[in-house]
Amino acid sequence: MKVDASDSIFQQFARITDALSSPSRLKLMDRLCQGEQTVEQLAEAAGLSISNTSRQLRILAECRLAAVRRDPPRVYYAVAGEHVVRFWFALRDLAREQLAELGRIVDDLVAGRDPLLPMSRDELLARMRTGEVVLVDVRPEPEYRAGHIPGALSIPVEQLEARLSTIPAGKEVVAYCRGPYCMLSADAVAALRARGIAAVRLEDGFPEWKAAGLPLQAA
Repeated sequence: MKVDASDSIFQQFARITDALSSPSRLKLMDRLCQGEQTVEQLAEAAGLSISNTSRQLRILAECRLAAVRRDPPRVYYAVAGEHVVRFWFALRDLAREQLAELGRIVDDLVAGRDPLLPMSRDELLARMRTGEVVLVDVRPEPEYRAGHIPGALSIPVEQLEARLSTIPAGKEVVAYCRGPYCMLSADAVAALRARGIAAVRLEDGFPEWKAAGLPLQAA
């Protein structure tokens, strides 16, 4: 059989697809889009063991999808660049367009928590300028410290009930988290409404806000 001279090119393409063939690694890719994090933080966020997380991250780093930084005793990982974030967003969009099952799964998950339409970025920007809303970041605090939407309060979803008194009264609350496939903001909105507080979730999350070139703030 004649060897196609282009095989070596497609083998390199396959390095990327092989690295993304694991749901665990895809989950970590999604978490890496939040900003640089330690292996321990990523393991907790992804629900994986530390050893398994380290192994999966090394695979992502080997094909240059993730970048590693060592500051003993910690090891930090981040996406290798904004082009990787754009690729991840494009992959998500392709899956949503081509796989009807994905749309049904997401709709079922979100509808069970939040049946109302989310708020768009443009509407949020307009209402923030007039001071009509309170913006709440419900991600874990390390992700908030790494970067967040300016003016957002950090109230991780598991602390929401204990910190209700810190939310200014009389304004609608807009909650955001890691993106359109993260359920933290939907859970936060459901909890707030159950306590009589007007709340809505942002249609996407921090990575999409950052990718759009909108202002950022770091703690």
